[in-house]
Amino acid sequence: MLTLSKMLAGASMAAVLGLTGCASTQEAPPIKTMYHINDSASAMAAMNNINNQLAASPKDQIVVVTHGKGIDFLLQDATDKDGNPYNVKVEALQAKKVDFRVCNNTLVSRKIDPATVAKGAAIVPSGVAEVAKLQAREGYTYIKP
Repeated sequence: MLTLSKMLAGASMAAVLGLTGCASTQEAPPIKTMYHINDSASAMAAMNNINNQLAASPKDQIVVVTHGKGIDFLLQDATDKDGNPYNVKVEALQAKKVDFRVCNNTLVSRKIDPATVAKGAAIVPSGVAEVAKLQAREGYTYIKP
C-alpha cells in the first residue's frame, strides 16, 4: 500500500527527472561577445583569445570594436612588431563570422583614407559609442584584452 509520503517522493522524483530531461535536450544560446581594442599592440592577443573562444563555443557571436591606435591592425599592409601581416588572422576570423568595426572619428582625426581599412571591416561613426550600444542595447559581454 502506498503512503502519502511515498507518493509525494515518487512525484518529486518524476518532476526532477522530467526537468533534467528537458534541460539536456535544449542547446544553450550563443554568447554575444564584444572585444574592445584601442591599441593594436593587443590585437594579436585578442585574435588568439577569439580563436580560443570559438574553439570552445563555435556558435558565439563576436564583434571586435576598434578606435584610436586600435584601428592600426585593420589598415592595409599592417604588420605586427615581428613583421607578420595582420590580415591573415583577420580574414580567418572573418571566415568564422567575426565582425570587425573601425571608428570613423579616428579615421577623420588621423586623416586616414577609409579605403585603406581592411576588406570586410565596417566603419562605424564612433568606436566608443559602438561599445556602449553593443553592451546596453544588444546585450554583448565586454572583453578588453
